[in-house]
Amino acid sequence: MEETLHFCYNNGVRTLLKPYFPSSHLHFPSISRVRPLSSSILSSKTSISLPKKPSKTSKFHPLTPHPQHDLPPEPHSEPQTDPNCQFREKMLYLESIGIDLFSLVDGYPPIVSSSLDNIKSTVDYMRSMGFTPIEFRRICGMCPEILSSRVTEIAPVFAFLLREVNVKASNLRRVINRRPRLLACDVEKRLRPTLYFLQRIGIEEVDKHTSLLSCSVEEKFIPRIECLERIGFSYRDAISMVRRFPQMFCYSIKDNLEPKFDYFVMEMGRDLKELKEFPQYFSFSLENRIKPRHRACVEKGVCFPLHVMLKTSEKQFRDKLELILRTSCVGFH
Repeated sequence: MEETLHFCYNNGVRTLLKPYFPSSHLHFPSISRVRPLSSSILSSKTSISLPKKPSKTSKFHPLTPHPQHDLPPEPHSEPQTDPNCQFREKMLYLESIGIDLFSLVDGYPPIVSSSLDNIKSTVDYMRSMGFTPIEFRRICGMCPEILSSRVTEIAPVFAFLLREVNVKASNLRRVINRRPRLLACDVEKRLRPTLYFLQRIGIEEVDKHTSLLSCSVEEKFIPRIECLERIGFSYRDAISMVRRFPQMFCYSIKDNLEPKFDYFVMEMGRDLKELKEFPQYFSFSLENRIKPRHRACVEKGVCFPLHVMLKTSEKQFRDKLELILRTSCVGFH
C-alpha cells in the first residue's frame, strides 16, 4: 500500500500530522517547494501519495520503490549445479553411446571429474574422423584417458601422424585402433622425441611401427639396449638387432629377454651370432614353441637354423624332421 501524508486546515493554517521520514536520514526536497495548492481544489483533508520508505541501509537516489518490502536487491549469484546431477547426466550420455561409466571409473577414476561438454566434443570429433561407435568404445576401454582429453589435444596427434610419420589417411583408423594410447600422448613431450630417436638408430619406416611412438625413450628403449649389451652384444650389434626387429623394444626384460637368452645359451648352446641375425627369436613363446621344438630336434639328432626351427608351422616342422630322417636313413644304407 502507498504511504499517505495528511494535511489538516485549521483556521486557514496548513499543518502536517505525524511526519513520516526522519530528516536525519533522508534529504528530500522541502515540502514547501511543492506547488501551492488552491484551496478550491483541496478539501478539508487532502491525501498526497508518497513513495514507499526505503531501507535505511541503502543509498537513496531516485524516488523509485523497491520490490519485496523495500529490501535492497540481493547480490547476483550463479546457480549452483548439483554434482550428483552432473554425474547422472554424464552416466546417461555415455550409456547412450554404449559405454559403462562405472567400468571406466575402476581403471581411470579421473573420468568422474571430466566435463560432459568435453566428452561430447571428443565423441563428435572421433565420429568426424570416421571411427565407428564400436571402434570408439574399444578405444575408450583400452585408453579411457581420451574421454578426459580436449579436441585441441587430440587433433595435433592426427596431424603429427599424417605429416611427420607419413601415415596414410586411409590407415589412420587402423593405427589408432591398434594403439589407442597414441591419442593420450603429448606430441612435443612424447611422440616427436620418440620419432627422432627411432630415426636416428636407423628405423626409417616408422609408419610401420607406430605403436612404438607412445613409448618413452628413457624408460623403455634405452634399458633394453643396455640389456642386450649386458648379455654380450656390442652397442652396434644391439642397435642392429632392434633396427632389424623394433618390436623388441616392447618386450619385458625380466619376463622375456633374460629367460629366453638364458635358455638359448645354457640349454641350446647356440652362438650369439644367430640371435644377432634372427632377433625375432624373442617373439616366440619359450614354453610353447622354443622348448618343445628344441627338444624334438635333440631327440632326432637334428639341428635346424634358428629361423627354420621357429618360424615354420607345426606341420611343416614335423615334415622337415621326417624328411631329414628319411634322407639320413637312405644315405646310411
